[in-house]
Amino acid sequence: MTSLLSVNSLCAGYGAAQVLFGIDFSADQGQVVSLLGRNGMGRSTVIKCLFGLLPVTKGVITFSGQSLDRMPSYRRAQMGLGFVPEGRQVFPNLTVEENLIATARSSQNAKLEPWTLNRIYQFFPRLEERKSNFGSQLSGGEQQMLAIGRALLTNPRLLILDEATEGLAPLIRAEIWAVLTRLKYEGLSMIVVDKNISALLELADQHYVIEKGVVVWNGGSSSLRSDSQLVQSYLGV
Repeated sequence: MTSLLSVNSLCAGYGAAQVLFGIDFSADQGQVVSLLGRNGMGRSTVIKCLFGLLPVTKGVITFSGQSLDRMPSYRRAQMGLGFVPEGRQVFPNLTVEENLIATARSSQNAKLEPWTLNRIYQFFPRLEERKSNFGSQLSGGEQQMLAIGRALLTNPRLLILDEATEGLAPLIRAEIWAVLTRLKYEGLSMIVVDKNISALLELADQHYVIEKGVVVWNGGSSSLRSDSQLVQSYLGV
């Protein structure tokens, strides 16, 4: 099977400080991939490289068979990369509905049901209830739902989520994991960075453990679940 996204020998950093030292991983169509590791090991740096927010110093990223080298973020979004950034980044002075339609894009993928405003409201009823509220008036959990809904309305082929449940109340986290599970079974490809290992073991098909800027292990949920030494050594769980 040809990978939807392929990352080969990825190196990147911040100024003179190199963070990634030859990262390799891939995501197939319809697959959910998790990037695991402790804070500061390079997971969010990988995400920034995928979406063009940080320059790649070496290596190749291909999406749908096309190199993303030097491609600006807006072009990556047009190709079908959807991004839910850490920190939500909703527009505080726009209403919920204005936030949702601000970056909406028509679907280019006949295999997936198109995302519409009504469909977002079906997945997130709270957003419909608050559609006239400003982004700044929402709780943290509601802002995260809004960030996910906004990304889905770009009709992505691959949805990238960076710490989508960080700092949220347990009930809100459970709602978001339930939505991600629904998205998986609808066939949406996803790359997920999160600290909730137990939820990722249920959601993801393939896991990549990153330690000091390199992939030190990859495999499925059953293998990861049974390797307590690996989990303790690299994930601190």
